[in-house]
Amino acid sequence: MRRRIVVGVSGSLGSLAALHRAAAEAQERSAELCAVLAWQLPGGGLGSRATYGTAVLRECREAAVEDLCTALDTAFAAGRPGFTLIGLTVRGEPGAVLVDAVRSADDLLVVGTGSRGSRLPKLRASVARHCLAHATCPVLAVPPNPLEAELALIRRRTWSLPSVMREPGR
Repeated sequence: MRRRIVVGVSGSLGSLAALHRAAAEAQERSAELCAVLAWQLPGGGLGSRATYGTAVLRECREAAVEDLCTALDTAFAAGRPGFTLIGLTVRGEPGAVLVDAVRSADDLLVVGTGSRGSRLPKLRASVARHCLAHATCPVLAVPPNPLEAELALIRRRTWSLPSVMREPGR
């Protein structure tokens, strides 16, 4: 069985940092890289209890595949990686999906520890924390890039500008 590096991908800056680190680990270890994107139905965990038709399921699955392809294209825009790259989209909670994607104790699970986003941040458990607690293999938790915090601060300042601005000299 070939060594694997499993990495969680969401498209966020933190997950892209984790993806780049996982790619470096795959290159160094001559391992295959398995990029995993977990997806859920609208409404998250609670939405999963509702009854959705097959068309909604198909649209959500296709959107997840598109998001994963976009993240991989962004991460590897400079060229094809020098290792086997596998993309996988799985319906479920991100932490549980990543832990389940691990095949053996020889795998390495790479996760970002960046922000969980603005959507329900207090209600969602940390994916990195879940993986550290439940994975059966080593877990590499990649901290966010310090520039990410500065970018978030700039965005907050930009959004708080008044909607009507004066022209210079008036």
